[in-house]
Amino acid sequence: MSTHTNAQPQYGPPWVGIAWMVLTGLLFVLVTGVVRYIGSDVPAAEAAFIRYAIGLLIMAPFIRTTLANGIKRKSLGIYALRGLTHAIGVMLWFYAMAHIPIAEVTAIGYTAPIYITIGAAIFFGERMAARRIIAVVAAFVGAMIILRPGLQEISSGQLAQVLSAPLFAISYLVAKSLSKDESPTVIVGMLSLFVTIGLVPFAFVVWQTPTLTEVLWLALVAAFATAGHFTMTKALHAAPLMVTQPVTFLQLVWATILGAMMFGESVDFWVLMGGGVIIAAVSFISYREWVVSKRMQTPPAVATK
Repeated sequence: MSTHTNAQPQYGPPWVGIAWMVLTGLLFVLVTGVVRYIGSDVPAAEAAFIRYAIGLLIMAPFIRTTLANGIKRKSLGIYALRGLTHAIGVMLWFYAMAHIPIAEVTAIGYTAPIYITIGAAIFFGERMAARRIIAVVAAFVGAMIILRPGLQEISSGQLAQVLSAPLFAISYLVAKSLSKDESPTVIVGMLSLFVTIGLVPFAFVVWQTPTLTEVLWLALVAAFATAGHFTMTKALHAAPLMVTQPVTFLQLVWATILGAMMFGESVDFWVLMGGGVIIAAVSFISYREWVVSKRMQTPPAVATK
């Protein structure tokens, strides 16, 4: 079903959206660094649950206000579906972070906007023009450059990150759809609530009592990530995608530097090359989304964690 409309979003000065997205990128790089530091000491599902449970406590006052005001039954189901999808994606991401370099996790994660583009065509009735198809193929080629199947064995960490991308894309499409009627605080609060609920059975299966230090590190992850989701939503409201999208790619640079300086990870030429190809393809898609948005309301081609 098409969601096209003649209403155009009203944006403020471009620097506001850029500033929010720069802050978002820094927050998510901090999340990445802390999760990498924890490594595989805590099972992925358990670490994800603790992170979101603490995030839920942070958002509790806002969630209580939201519940007091009431939620439409239809919206409640959408929030629940998004929460479960995002929960599985988060578990896969935590697993990938413990097993492959930070830059590689970040570069593969950039494929999510490609799935957003495909999802927009399937669920929002948008036409897959030839230029979009070429960009999608180019991004796929970039992913293959990073993974190099046949030349190296695809690790479980790489596979986990590849699988997380379409799940985050689904979550993002739902979030953008909800942002037309809901505030950023409500969207982030409901995400914290339903992801925490969705992670409970997975965490229960692998549960091992964490140390206080591990809990405190995961609390820091929760604080950074919750703030990152909020600032990203603010960026979406403040400026068009062609302004904010390129800024997100600074995360690959920061992730590469962080991995090299803090964890001794080598700078992989193929990861940077493949990431560059994906970045070019996604940037082109973002530009096309901006052009189309002059005529209709269009879901974004941008990823989130």
